[in-house]
Amino acid sequence: MKIGLISLGCPKNLVDSEVMLGLAQQAGHVLTNDAADADVLVVNTCAFIDSAKQESIDTILEMAQHKKDGACRRLVVTGCLAERYRDQLKAQIPEIDAVLGTGEVPEIVGAIGGRAGTPLTFFRSAESLIPNPESLRARPTYLYDASTPRLLATPKHYAYVKIAEGCDYKCAFCIIPTLRGKYRSRPGDSIVTEARALAARGVKELLLISQDTTFYGIDRQERGALARLLRQLNAIEGLEWIRLRYLYPTTIDEETLAAMAECDKVCKYIDLPLQHASNGVLKRMKRPGTRQSYDTLLARIRARVPGVALRTTFIVGFPGETDADAEELCAFVGDHAFDHVGVFTYSHEEGTSAFQMDDDVPAKLKKVRRSRVMGLQKRLVARRQRTRIGERARMVVDGPAPDHGLVLKGRLSSQAPDIDASVFLTDCDPSSFRPGDFAEVEIVGARGYDLVARPLA
Repeated sequence: MKIGLISLGCPKNLVDSEVMLGLAQQAGHVLTNDAADADVLVVNTCAFIDSAKQESIDTILEMAQHKKDGACRRLVVTGCLAERYRDQLKAQIPEIDAVLGTGEVPEIVGAIGGRAGTPLTFFRSAESLIPNPESLRARPTYLYDASTPRLLATPKHYAYVKIAEGCDYKCAFCIIPTLRGKYRSRPGDSIVTEARALAARGVKELLLISQDTTFYGIDRQERGALARLLRQLNAIEGLEWIRLRYLYPTTIDEETLAAMAECDKVCKYIDLPLQHASNGVLKRMKRPGTRQSYDTLLARIRARVPGVALRTTFIVGFPGETDADAEELCAFVGDHAFDHVGVFTYSHEEGTSAFQMDDDVPAKLKKVRRSRVMGLQKRLVARRQRTRIGERARMVVDGPAPDHGLVLKGRLSSQAPDIDASVFLTDCDPSSFRPGDFAEVEIVGARGYDLVARPLA
């Protein structure tokens, strides 16, 4: 059968989608990017915050329409929304023929081949999705390995590698431990084997991901495992960049920083979601840090890894957040000159401990506070980017710029795909570069978050 898959949410979810595509292809199914032509449609969903849930619902409804107007005979819903609202989805969207949670990825082939359901009417909003505690299942335990079939959905020159699954933290705002289960690290040899296979296929950049990448190995009583893994990956022929995503402020150890500083292929890039800077808010969030400990940590990182690029995310509007808390967050951003900052407005999610608190920051004020932090970050970055003009750097070419046929788009080692700013390469023959090529460039301009460069020689 022809299988179409729509993947929503984070890169960790994307890896699950790639595994499902690989399993479907191994079973003899044909894959298609045209939803109208698919016999079976799979929607791999996200359910982290309200907007993600609504996007998932809207996508499911859009795909359900193909059971009436297209070739689709079967609709399968997978991922975090399925894990969180299994019974409600099946009851309220009868067009869904199968629901697989986050731990049921290997069952995708059976779900594809099952008997179709009977189309009825469907609902239009995620608001009525309320988990029933009595129907909660055992937490997921699935973890793919190097032998698992996987069909990459990223450009050919970079790939995500999930080195662990699940989370053991109890952050007040987060539902992930319930959706993904306890933290479980993959064996190092499995990751290295997968990395070698990816490099042999032409992958130049590996992005190592998990819910907390610096917790890797700790669940297996393997202290220093991440540093050892980085050194092993650094020796793989064909790889150019190794990038870490989703680090945690209390598990960044000296061995990892040393490996990052010493391994030439490991990008000097730290993605460190701090969530806030006010001690009161951090305590209510159940985050194990303080403004003072974060100040110390960031200074230590910069001292140990010269030239490091720092990315972080914050949540504004958490219950009880005051004007003074928001001011402290802005001061923190101003003090530390982060290279990349993302800001989310707090989403009041059932199933989290914060749901017992009063969601007392008005939605309008949440948006105002988010805009203020992002506006400050934009000014700081614009000022810093101008100082980089004349700098020489190495960039990877991702492909043509979307709005200009003679300009190429790429990234420096300080920029991750999909989430960070880009470099636009001008004054060149675009046909001389392919996606995945590396080029020595000179930065000649700055446009907001983005940089403009020209090739050297």
